[in-house]
Amino acid sequence: MFPSALATMIGLPLLAVGVLSVAVGGAGLVVVPRMMAGLRKWAEWHRGQAARLLGVAVPPTADLRLRLPVRDQWRQLLRGPESRRDLRWMVRHIVPGLLIPLAALALVGLVVNAVLEAPLWWIFPADDPLRLLVAFPVTDWPGAIGLGMAQTVVGAALTWWAVPKLARLHARACLAALAPSEADQLAARVGELTESRSSVLDAHAAELRRIERDLHDGTQARLVAIAMRLAVAREALDDDTGTVATLLKEAHEGTEEAMTELRQVISTMYPPILADRGLAGAVSALAARAGIRVVTDLHDLHPVPAAVETAAYFIVAEAITNATKHSQADRVTVRLASDETLHIEITDDGQGGVDESQGTGIAGIKKRAAALDGTVTIVSPSGGPTSIIAELPCAS
Repeated sequence: MFPSALATMIGLPLLAVGVLSVAVGGAGLVVVPRMMAGLRKWAEWHRGQAARLLGVAVPPTADLRLRLPVRDQWRQLLRGPESRRDLRWMVRHIVPGLLIPLAALALVGLVVNAVLEAPLWWIFPADDPLRLLVAFPVTDWPGAIGLGMAQTVVGAALTWWAVPKLARLHARACLAALAPSEADQLAARVGELTESRSSVLDAHAAELRRIERDLHDGTQARLVAIAMRLAVAREALDDDTGTVATLLKEAHEGTEEAMTELRQVISTMYPPILADRGLAGAVSALAARAGIRVVTDLHDLHPVPAAVETAAYFIVAEAITNATKHSQADRVTVRLASDETLHIEITDDGQGGVDESQGTGIAGIKKRAAALDGTVTIVSPSGGPTSIIAELPCAS
């Protein structure tokens, strides 16, 4: 512990020199990340030792990735909470790492002094005799033997009791210095939940696509075949006014209604056009069949997760429907752009004054965005124009 604290104390000014060299000659841009990587390994070794001493399990801390470009290496250092914890441990390790070994050495010294000095009590001058157990002078052999044995027992007992406690105290301080704060733990938990939610949404979207294919290729195809047979049966009847003809007609019409409803269900689950043409093609198709003029800007749109593109499709579809039915608009502009976030902006030149309480579909748009941790902003002053701005996170 003591040599470790000395080594760490020497490393502190070396690290400071490396940081200063960033401004002076620029060498620190390369050197400091490597020094911090060494500090990470040094701190992790102590963390492992402390965990073994206390009998607890600690998750490993990721090493710094030095194969990245220099800018990314510094981004790791400045943004990663692990680097701050390493520096915090470095400062906290020095003082206890020096004082605790000295205290343990003093306890061991009680035993060593008694064993070595008690037999030599007669060397000490009479006016300044040897003192054992701190305050008791030794002036004869019985006193030397008795007090020496007493100090040996007391020193050994204190050493046996205190040294393990001091070691565990230092180990707990080490783990506390390297442990993530509540804010770091919360951020890590949020990241885990975001990743797991993204995986669930992707799995959900994949399952919807599977169900859509099964319904389209299986159930719908069978309904089509049944409808065709019923149509052939109706044409084969000579008398189209009898009971059989009536039943065939009702069955035929019911089958066609079922197919229509099934198509509507499929389109609300996962629009087939998304699987065929992607989000850009699906939005272009929405614009082409809209009742008013729709201008699209999709040049900055890149591939996004299936759950995101499904939500975006329905948001755009609902916004265009609102503009057609409620705003008395002549033109709608739809712009989509994506990086780590899908940005959706739908603007119409209608009368504005959107009222969510009147069933304009805005609540549904917000719910779809909220399911992906997205946001929706509505700007619709009376007299227009109306802008719906949605942002959907794409990163896992």
